[in-house]
Amino acid sequence: MEYYLVKWKGWPDSTNTWEPLQNLKCPLLLQQFSNDKRNYLSQVKKGKAITPKDNNKTLKPAVAEYIVKKAKQRIALQRWQDELNRRKNHKGMIFVENTVDLEGPPSDFYYINEYKPAPGISLVNEATFGCSCMDCFFDKCCPAEAGVLLAYNKNQQIKIPPGTPIYECNSRCQCGPDCPNRIVQKGTQYSLCIFRTSNGRGWGVKTLVKIKRMSFVMEYVGEVITSEEAERRGQLYDNKGITYLFDLDYESDEFTVDAARYGNVSHFVNHSCDPNLQVFNVFIDNLDTRLPRIALFSTRTINAGEELTFDYQMKGSGDISSDSIDHSPAKKRVRTVCKCGAVTCRGYLN
Repeated sequence: MEYYLVKWKGWPDSTNTWEPLQNLKCPLLLQQFSNDKRNYLSQVKKGKAITPKDNNKTLKPAVAEYIVKKAKQRIALQRWQDELNRRKNHKGMIFVENTVDLEGPPSDFYYINEYKPAPGISLVNEATFGCSCMDCFFDKCCPAEAGVLLAYNKNQQIKIPPGTPIYECNSRCQCGPDCPNRIVQKGTQYSLCIFRTSNGRGWGVKTLVKIKRMSFVMEYVGEVITSEEAERRGQLYDNKGITYLFDLDYESDEFTVDAARYGNVSHFVNHSCDPNLQVFNVFIDNLDTRLPRIALFSTRTINAGEELTFDYQMKGSGDISSDSIDHSPAKKRVRTVCKCGAVTCRGYLN
């Protein structure tokens, strides 16, 4: 008869018991146990057939250790997923998945929904004026007041070229929440999954639903710091081979967004030299041109299950950052190898 060692929920390990299969009313856990055992053995054998002598009546310690670690990881990732969904303020759900290794939730990451100003930096999130349109799609609305075109068509798709700023209606506008010029401020509408990549790129993000081309997908948020502080942190991040700094250089180069410790789902979006997301500068309640919000829009139709990527060197102006081209010895920056696999890959992230 088969016996299983059971860890009882809410009780210490000292109360674990061995139970026969007939006592276990948990088909999902048993299926996960079987899958974890099979996955581990397939990794160890690397395709070799398991001989009869390998089928011992007891699990080898290494197999048992892996199954326990995998179970603990699954619980930790579920708790993290629940926390992310409690903290988010948008419609789309967040899922977490790791079928690759035993990596658990990041230990030093805090989910936020909007910019977090560093000490000494003030973010004025109150517009000084708003529109009084009857229909923002046809009337002279906020974009016209700023000297630019309305960014969206009637299908809520972006119609302006990269590099053109988006001016959405704000809290002082008299239009309602269904205004066609309120897109980015409503947050992510799609259910997304943070997943562990299988080719050494760490965590990534994939969509669980189809996304139409030119649609708003997510905002890039983080800690707003000065460019001087960004230069200091950049040296540290380069040495670690990580990249989370996004320069707010729409009109000046005073501030940078650092999503290393504070961020949203965009923290986990990987780089690609041939991305399916495009960067746009957005102004809503804060009209300070030094501090645009950063929105990511789809460049093409993205199918369910497809990974989301953007070019880490892409600026809100639509240009490639000069840092990706100018690598003079004076910079003395450690270069991070790109693993995007695109045909047009530049070879490095920075």
